[in-house]
Amino acid sequence: MHDARRDAQPYGDASRMSRPLGILGGTFDPIHYGHLELAREVRAALRLEQVLLIPAGDPPHRAAPLASARDRLSMVELAVEESPGLAVDAREVDRPGLSYTVRTLEELHLERPFQALALIVGADALLGLTTWHRWRDVLDLAHLVVVARPGTDIAAGLSGELWNEWKRRITENPRALESVPGGSIFTQAITPHAISASAIRTAIAAGKPEKVRGLLPAAVLAYIGRHHLYRPGTDAS
Repeated sequence: MHDARRDAQPYGDASRMSRPLGILGGTFDPIHYGHLELAREVRAALRLEQVLLIPAGDPPHRAAPLASARDRLSMVELAVEESPGLAVDAREVDRPGLSYTVRTLEELHLERPFQALALIVGADALLGLTTWHRWRDVLDLAHLVVVARPGTDIAAGLSGELWNEWKRRITENPRALESVPGGSIFTQAITPHAISASAIRTAIAAGKPEKVRGLLPAAVLAYIGRHHLYRPGTDAS
């Protein structure tokens, strides 16, 4: 297993920040090329050192994933093997309890005190940010990189406290993400990918894995087949 925590080294010169570290969390149930292309595109656009894909062990804001945490972690490990610049981080699977993002960011700050953190989220996740555990601390601990289709007016749905934080933190300069550990919000347009984890699960449950070939890495699809994931009558036990 490749766990990116083993590679983390504190930077000895506090006056010189490293390139930002991207963080992409999710259930990855299963991981697919939509996730991988998003991570690669944001990494290239913002000159991120690396993007960590962090599977949620026990996500607090949604129903339990169908595949177990260990199976989802294994699939992400297989997926990143074909993607230089991406790595998997197992801490939320290894850590007991609910997978709160703020705890992950606190741990990463201790491990990488002189590296900015860029938390990659979708526009829908941004709209629900105030329901996150210690959401203001999340904004302070990392830069928020909000990804959306080109031309999307992300700010249109914001109101109240979140709108105030948006106005205070938004920047149009991607280099601003490199100079301080966190605290800014930046929007990044990405290429749309019409790939859905739920559609992949549905096709596999219907006994039609051939319909999802090319939507996720072949090694991941093979893992799903070997472990009988997403078939009727199976669960995450």
